[in-house]
Amino acid sequence: MNPGASIELVKGIGEKTAQQLRAGGIHTIYDLITFLPRTYEDFSNVQSISEIQPGNITIKARCEKVSTRPVRRGMRITTATLADETGKIQAVWFNQPYREKQLKTGEEFLFTGLFEFTYNRYQLTNPSAEKTADVPKTAQQLLPVYRMVQGLKVAQLRKLLTQVQPLIGRLAETLPQRLLETEHLMPRGEALQAMHFPVSAETLAKARERLGFEELFSLVLASQLNKKEIAQLKGWQIPFDVRVVKEFVAQLPFQLTNAQRVAAWEILQDFEKQSPMNRLLQGDVGSGKTVVAGLAARQAAHHGFQTAIMAPTEILASQHAETLHRLLAPFGVSVSLLTGSVKGQARAAIYKAIANGEVDVVVGTHALIQSSVSFAKLGFVVIDEQHRFGVKQRQALLAKAEKLPHLLAMTATPIPRSLALTVYGELSISILNERPKDRKDIITKIWSPNSRPQLYTLVDEQLAQGRQAYVICNLIDDNPENELKSVQAEYKRLRVGEFVHRRIGLLHGKLKPSEKEAVMKQFAAGELDILVSTTVVEVGVDVPNATIIIIEDADRFGLAQLHQLRGRVGRSGHQSYCYLMVSSSKAPSKRLKEVEKSNDGFYLAEVDLEMRGPGEVYGRAQHGELNLQVASLADSKVIQRASRAAERFIASGEDLLHYTELAKQVSQYQRLTTLN
Repeated sequence: MNPGASIELVKGIGEKTAQQLRAGGIHTIYDLITFLPRTYEDFSNVQSISEIQPGNITIKARCEKVSTRPVRRGMRITTATLADETGKIQAVWFNQPYREKQLKTGEEFLFTGLFEFTYNRYQLTNPSAEKTADVPKTAQQLLPVYRMVQGLKVAQLRKLLTQVQPLIGRLAETLPQRLLETEHLMPRGEALQAMHFPVSAETLAKARERLGFEELFSLVLASQLNKKEIAQLKGWQIPFDVRVVKEFVAQLPFQLTNAQRVAAWEILQDFEKQSPMNRLLQGDVGSGKTVVAGLAARQAAHHGFQTAIMAPTEILASQHAETLHRLLAPFGVSVSLLTGSVKGQARAAIYKAIANGEVDVVVGTHALIQSSVSFAKLGFVVIDEQHRFGVKQRQALLAKAEKLPHLLAMTATPIPRSLALTVYGELSISILNERPKDRKDIITKIWSPNSRPQLYTLVDEQLAQGRQAYVICNLIDDNPENELKSVQAEYKRLRVGEFVHRRIGLLHGKLKPSEKEAVMKQFAAGELDILVSTTVVEVGVDVPNATIIIIEDADRFGLAQLHQLRGRVGRSGHQSYCYLMVSSSKAPSKRLKEVEKSNDGFYLAEVDLEMRGPGEVYGRAQHGELNLQVASLADSKVIQRASRAAERFIASGEDLLHYTELAKQVSQYQRLTTLN
């Protein structure tokens, strides 16, 4: 056997097991060895039933009786009586009906879980159950737990790993020896051995440190190599013209913030370089990213270059086009909107104008990357909410230029420092962390459903002063199986209930583009007092007179999404309010309390990363492909260590190809994280 050999060469693996392993992504012995545990059960402190106290416990027991019953559609509860020589205890599992068959065998199990007082009794909730006979007799009794592989039991996986154990320690090293010594890291073979067959918590911690460091080192090195390669590319040089910039700033109906001035200066300096700009403009909601992009587009147009701005939704693209037309029309800069709802002759006319260079700035959705779109001289590309687009979509737009254009990626979801060093490491970063001077902090308050009448009184007082309100719901259609408020039902309820005397509009994703646009125009024009909507208004909708947002079932939204929705108000000098209506009278979650206490998106981004992981910020599809088994993108200390190590490696001039496995991983990350 060797690591690259087919999984079928392992003793005990027949055709059926091989098929199951391949379905789980395990094709070779090496794949099996690097299929790491997701967690560990610690059986070092097994208590008898008579000793246990509320909290996390481990007991050794047999099942006396077990049954499963349906409680409502889609939910089944399995309850069991567990017993040892000292007493008995109740255990309950939610939606794990297979437990009944497992426990009926009468064998002895180690149960680990939370012992708590709930439903008027003490019980063990959702415990894991490991057959005592399957638990190896190691020093600390640390038992690896693996993610499910189609149809395979965890005990089978453990046996297969025991078969290949002699190979694990002999695996080739992937990191340079000098790096291992500098960072005091365990050799790779030893680390993998300790992950699968842990003998102590200390050794396991060192193994996790080693393998996690390698994952982050590969990711950071990929970003830094991308940055180095981009710096060697040739792009368009767009000279800085101070007169053009001063004229643009002078005609603005407001003063630029200092952060906007700095960001614009950084972009205009990048324009002058021979290599194409690769910059991320991250700004909190309402910080004025579109104005900065508009200033740069004005400079590009002055020198005969076209700008393409791609946004993820039609509403956001329309909003950008309207804002940019207002900013650029006084200088004779033409702005066109190209989305899926532009059809027939109008679409053909836009195609022709773009190809002839008659349009200076084209704002659009995915429609911009269609093969029919051809630019005369594309010099500047802006991708808004860039994490919503895949690598291929971003590159398809850049490929429409004769030379690689300058790229500005924009995001209203502030990026935590640790992500800025890893998945965004190849980008230069500009930050807008100031709100315009006339803006007040939004007052945010959590409300219980019992206090709804008082809340509606407050809202009606604001509407009486001429202000407007959003009511955000989670679903479009009313669903009797789900207590979440639907936007249709809430719209009907408010029209005949508390706000029967107010003008109310309805907005959701199932409306035709023309219908959405009509509703938004009505709301923006002040012809509606209340807009009942789904999260389609999450980004880009700018109605300065709207000062109230009620978010129904706020506890069902992510932290970043709540902050984005709150950003729909507070866009003028009027005091604005965000009311978080929870779905029950239970104590509010930590997530809601954080949103209530802080308006700072950069602070909330760090909290979000800590609580929910990087998928929320980076984009779920891309994050899933990173395949980090050990490292955390929230671990800023290890990321900084890995970043310094990557810089030293590049500076040393050492050939990455000497380390085959490392080079393969770095190459994959380079393709995955690149924007340009």
